[in-house]
Amino acid sequence: MAYSRPADRYTSPAIFFHWAIFLLVALAYLAIEVRGSRGSDSRTFWTSVHFWAGTLVLALAVLRLLWRLWAGAPEELSGNRLLAFVARAAHLALYVFIFAQPLLGILMVNAGGRPVNLAWVNISFTLIGADSIARPLLKDAHEWLGNLFYWVIGLHALAAIVHHVIFRDQTLRRIV
Repeated sequence: MAYSRPADRYTSPAIFFHWAIFLLVALAYLAIEVRGSRGSDSRTFWTSVHFWAGTLVLALAVLRLLWRLWAGAPEELSGNRLLAFVARAAHLALYVFIFAQPLLGILMVNAGGRPVNLAWVNISFTLIGADSIARPLLKDAHEWLGNLFYWVIGLHALAAIVHHVIFRDQTLRRIV
């Protein structure tokens, strides 16, 4: 049984997943930028916030993908085929990011010989054991992907604004 929805807009759960993941990604970026110096209470707090945000992004990404596979997405707006291709490629890149970035972070911490600890609830998990060769590679990949996605996320937001202000189509309204 498929989920019934209007063909011209995203479902309420899809909209929730989109904006919740957006806020959590923004929080993860904020936490890493303001965390403070090594050994400080500020760094400990903001690192915990970063771990929580990343873990929740990954959890919501799984739910979002399952929902998308079950409920589908609105029909594409008619228009330029090149823009439609670029939009699909950008969405695929964003999906890769919301899965790969948290996983790289978890693997990086684990390769450093530590579990990922979710503060305040005493939950920790380890996907791999310590690996002094893999850790710097995972760290570089996590940082590189994080920096790349400042741009991808910015372009995604700019494209939504361009669609709303210049093309005057329903692209932005379908997700709000």
